[in-house]
Amino acid sequence: MDKIVRINMGAAGGPQVTTEPAGEFAGLGGRATTSMIIGKEVNPLCHALGAENKLVIAPGMLSGTSGAMSGRLSVGCKSPLTGTIKESNAGGQAAQVLGRIGYAAIIIEGKPAGDDLYKIHVSSAGVKVEVDNSLKLLDNYPLIEKLRGQYGDKVAYMSIGSAGERLMHAASIACTDPELRPTRHCGRGGVGAVMGSKRVKAIILDDSGCKQRAPHDPEAYRDANRKFVEGLRKHPVTGEGLPAYGTNVLTNVLNEAGGYPTRNFTSGVFEGGAKISGEAQAELETKRGGSATHGCHRGCVIQCSGIFNDKDGNYVSKQPEYETVWSHGGHCGIDDLDTIAKLDYMDDNIGVDTIEMGVTVGVAMTAGLCEFGDREGAIRLVEEVAKGTPLGRILGSGAGTTGKVFGVEKVPVVKNQALPAYDPRPIQGIGVTYATTPMGADHTAGYAIATNILKVGGDVDPLKPEGQVELSRNLQIATAAIDSTGMCLFIAFAIMDQPETFQALIDMLNAFYGTNLTADGVVALGKQVLSVERDFNQRAGFTKADDRLPRYFYTDPIAPHNQTFSVTDEDLDSVFTW
Repeated sequence: MDKIVRINMGAAGGPQVTTEPAGEFAGLGGRATTSMIIGKEVNPLCHALGAENKLVIAPGMLSGTSGAMSGRLSVGCKSPLTGTIKESNAGGQAAQVLGRIGYAAIIIEGKPAGDDLYKIHVSSAGVKVEVDNSLKLLDNYPLIEKLRGQYGDKVAYMSIGSAGERLMHAASIACTDPELRPTRHCGRGGVGAVMGSKRVKAIILDDSGCKQRAPHDPEAYRDANRKFVEGLRKHPVTGEGLPAYGTNVLTNVLNEAGGYPTRNFTSGVFEGGAKISGEAQAELETKRGGSATHGCHRGCVIQCSGIFNDKDGNYVSKQPEYETVWSHGGHCGIDDLDTIAKLDYMDDNIGVDTIEMGVTVGVAMTAGLCEFGDREGAIRLVEEVAKGTPLGRILGSGAGTTGKVFGVEKVPVVKNQALPAYDPRPIQGIGVTYATTPMGADHTAGYAIATNILKVGGDVDPLKPEGQVELSRNLQIATAAIDSTGMCLFIAFAIMDQPETFQALIDMLNAFYGTNLTADGVVALGKQVLSVERDFNQRAGFTKADDRLPRYFYTDPIAPHNQTFSVTDEDLDSVFTW
């Protein structure tokens, strides 16, 4: 991956495609590539939906190789939802295919005049940008079916649904899975609206005739990959829990810990949790002829996804993930998996982030648009988003906007992005991450749940402020590095507990690139990425006052622990001092 393709959608005479050497970005990948390009080339004060913003798409350092778990794709831009720098990533086939084609990044810049809609075809023969207005306002599932009729089943697709076209701030970018379903989403931060602002509806990635990327030392690479896979398979989380029950294995765990946000963060326990748990979900999926185990991309050995069918055995959606089950389930007082799966399908089809959408529905319920637990009411609200009605446009702009429009006092957002499925009062470490990550509230940026709740990588008491800043800091550094490799973040469970598995990952990178990277080098990469992101946000006008949770988390205790968030502002301000 030694070249970058740049697509200027606003060029005179129509979109212009140029190719350039990767230069200073060579050898990077994923989040490192997207954040460094955005940090260097995008004016932090620009309008996120204007011509000055750029959308950067980058495979990971090991994407397109035979390496296990290497299929995450990063998308970067200035976020229309948060106003900060944004990196949003997804599984699916896109990263592996783009890596094999050989591009370190696709940069989409400028903004075309007029209302034509474009599709982009990327292959080893080059990049072609075409007008295709027949795709207008198609949602993701019918869109991909239409494209398959033209480009077939041997490619990967990236696309936006109607939400992205309508520039909704919760809009996602879908990536197709191995079965070419648009189920893997770069969800957070409104990246789909940025793609929509460039008038790009779909990207077709065609690696026909391309081979896997070849490592510098094939034998050493195979050996390191084997050891890496062995480590993943012997860890109880990546080798047992996630393959058996998917990410939703966490529902019972968090509910029992009293950290499961219920009815818009008013309780830490959902009485209907067992009905929507990973265990219940896996049993139902298997009973209906679906699957409780599925890989979102080729080369996945954890297989934490699945297939959810209806009572007649018909496909409904991919297995709703933990965050989705929570956001449309416990957060909204809904304890029915069929309703949650339908909402998951709707979100994927419209092209909106399931976390942002579910939290938004819960805020709307707080405002009285429907009652908590109202299954049909929740579906009606998401249908408004699909229709693009005035109410739908408000909801599609996210929880923060919805709370302001309807006068809701307590809205769970940081930097205007909805909090995910862990309450920061009984789980203080994740609260530090929510408050301080450059991305807005994001559990994946520094997954303190691992150590606070699952006791992976140590044991830090979730109810006490002591040790939380150091925990979050170290996890944010490690995550920034992992997001750059293209590896699934779930590898962190094994590499945090097993030094030999961490070393195997380093050995894979060194064998592939012919480098001498050390653990200190991994830390240095993570710090470099975070520093670039923090610098962008500061130039955009963000200050330490923005690195805070909403005030009510400090003042309103939550059952069952009757706990408030107690990490001091001074400690939060010390997260990025190294």
